[in-house]
Amino acid sequence: MAWFRIASAALIFAPITKPWRTFKNSSNRERILLLALGGCLAVMNSSFYLALDRLPIALVAAIEFVGTIGIALWGLRTGRNYLAFSVAIFGVALLIDVPSLLAAEGAALTSDLLGLVWAVLNGSLFVLYVILGHKISEGGASGGVERLGAAMTAAFIFVMPIGFLQALEAFGAPLLVLAGIGVGICSSVIPYVCDQLAMSRLPRASFAFLLALLPAMATIIGVIVLRQIPGAVDVIGIVLVMVGVAVHKSAPS
Repeated sequence: MAWFRIASAALIFAPITKPWRTFKNSSNRERILLLALGGCLAVMNSSFYLALDRLPIALVAAIEFVGTIGIALWGLRTGRNYLAFSVAIFGVALLIDVPSLLAAEGAALTSDLLGLVWAVLNGSLFVLYVILGHKISEGGASGGVERLGAAMTAAFIFVMPIGFLQALEAFGAPLLVLAGIGVGICSSVIPYVCDQLAMSRLPRASFAFLLALLPAMATIIGVIVLRQIPGAVDVIGIVLVMVGVAVHKSAPS
């Protein structure tokens, strides 16, 4: 799925953003930035789906957006922001269900821990994506989208050896191919372009604040599409993570 997502996005971006021209006209420093963003997107998307294979989507999404609080803390270290961080960490502890995790044995423990490792890696790379995404948006939204297209091409090259053989098995099923393309459009093309439009206009901490909406959306999608009904504790954990992001105070411009 990660391969289809990145491959379809790269193919859609290519004729519009002309990544070969972007790489040609970029400085060496800019090329390194584009390659770094491409590598980040490749590994971030792969680890996201590996985490989903073992954990509910609401938990993966909550862990993913804890890093946004760190972005706010980095910009302005205050008692309010430390409180926000503590609230969010407590929310994640509820979502992870630490007592059950510690009590688990054998295969269940291994599966949960491995899923958490993938989720934490995905969350860490999401923070890097926000940082690098802001870097490429500094020249304006239009230029940011062009650089995003170049980075997505790099991501396609990076992800080719990771998921191509698995993706090859799906080419015999047209519906799976169409689903993969649909995921690429809905998860990489539209959202990443919207991110560039927002990043070019908003400070990094304010952008992180708006991301507080995403864990709630992930929970709703998990309920509707995957029939993953959260319990009361899960709902409290998700709310605490969102409150932690929302309570933080942005650094002054």
